[in-house]
Amino acid sequence: MSALFTPFQLKGVTLRNRIAVPPMCQYSAVEGVVNDWHFAHYAEIARGGAGLVIVEATGVSPEGRITPGCAGLWNDAQIEGMAHIASLIKAGGAVPGIQIGHAGRKASANKPWEGDDHIAADDARGWQTLAPSAIAFGDGLPKVPQAMSLDDIARVKADFAAAARRAREAGFEWLELHFAHGYLAQSFFSAHANQRDDPYGGSFENRARFLLETLAAVRAEWPQNLPLAARFGVIEYDGKDEETLAESIELVKRMREGGLDLLNVSVNFNIPGANIPWATPAFLAPIAQRVSREAGLPVASSWGIDDVRDAERVVADKQMELVMIGRAHLANPHYAYRLALELGEENPEWATLPAPYAHWLSRYRGAAKAK
Repeated sequence: MSALFTPFQLKGVTLRNRIAVPPMCQYSAVEGVVNDWHFAHYAEIARGGAGLVIVEATGVSPEGRITPGCAGLWNDAQIEGMAHIASLIKAGGAVPGIQIGHAGRKASANKPWEGDDHIAADDARGWQTLAPSAIAFGDGLPKVPQAMSLDDIARVKADFAAAARRAREAGFEWLELHFAHGYLAQSFFSAHANQRDDPYGGSFENRARFLLETLAAVRAEWPQNLPLAARFGVIEYDGKDEETLAESIELVKRMREGGLDLLNVSVNFNIPGANIPWATPAFLAPIAQRVSREAGLPVASSWGIDDVRDAERVVADKQMELVMIGRAHLANPHYAYRLALELGEENPEWATLPAPYAHWLSRYRGAAKAK
């Protein structure tokens, strides 16, 4: 059996293989409530063979959404739809996960196909964004956010905890905190975005405080037997990579001590125009391996790992425990099954076709042979 198709156990959850479908926003919710599009989307991907399917970035509050079409878990009325998604993913044989987050200064944006920029100030669909400091991201997202008060910080931490409770009640078995990509939590840790002079800014200890306190609030709500993960940017590609990576690893150690079970290693995206090596396949794999080794946590990652050889290699070389493969699953929801065939997996238990599919395919093949 290939390394990619060995099971993976974390806490009380076992994945049928090392392929995870990461959160990919659908921008199709209404007031944060998911609908038939989401049900069809997640059911289709789950039955394609991946071990873990993580539902898209889900806002912990209305102002925490990236766009007006993003999913939410800020009220109990949103639980029912999410529970249906979790059930559909389980029916497909995958473990249902969900990512919760707050977009911070990158919130109040148009959908990507409608501009992927901030909603205009005179457009009623928009809202006031929040951030550690009143510093705009720029480059298409020019809106100056409101610097958060201590009361704002306390409220958002409570929003994360409440969303975690709702995710638990909806039946998800894997929770990922969105601490990456220049969104609120990542921006608290970044000197590019955080210029506060109170206990949440300045020193490493202060810039790490919001993330660690949010993790603690969520940990209190999330069951101990279920995995709690975080997607966290560990490198900015801004010319200070070693310094940023060293600080990030120290923070990851503290997150591990605070109850984090796995880290999804990503890029910071706190500044526009960073020199990210997109052309290098699996460019984060060596970094993820270093984070795992020095912080003592299992890791996952994405970015440029769609090719079957790269996916197999990074797991076989123990650079990461899970590979996050996103867009390839949009083009082919059964992408994991295709990878298994390319690696020579013969009828692996995880990839056995559902009985209705196997029945009709066998009848078709039998009829074809008879001709």
